[in-house]
Amino acid sequence: MSRREEYETRAEALLEPIAEANGVSIYDVEYVKEGSDYYLRAYIDKPGGVNIQDCETVSRALSDALDREDFIPDAYILEVSSPGLGRTLKKDRHLRAAIGEKVEIKLFKPVDGCKEFSGVLDSFDGEHLTIREEKTSRTFLRSEIAVVRLALDF
Repeated sequence: MSRREEYETRAEALLEPIAEANGVSIYDVEYVKEGSDYYLRAYIDKPGGVNIQDCETVSRALSDALDREDFIPDAYILEVSSPGLGRTLKKDRHLRAAIGEKVEIKLFKPVDGCKEFSGVLDSFDGEHLTIREEKTSRTFLRSEIAVVRLALDF
């Protein structure tokens, strides 16, 4: 397990009882370096969406728990937020929950001259992801996919 994965796993374990106590679910936890700064980001959700008060309450409680445990030696910025409408679908559970939803896919390498596709997510088996476009279906290997996110229709 990498240092990043260890921090994410431990932070998520601290977040679980906090999320439960505040009526929210954990969407994702990530520890990333952007420029010279490290960020620990916790994404929370609930039916109808989270509000600023949910984020503030969870952030304060998580910050206190992280201070007590003090397992991240680097200085970092803690952010607690909603995953947003166009949320990235990173984990298997995210993809399974999005079956039937319209998604946008970006590939590492072009297929038929194109790197971006969109359609309704028809299936996901852990290795293959199938989307239904207007009149056709396309199946991609998960390893070919750089990013999958929910499509925003305005």
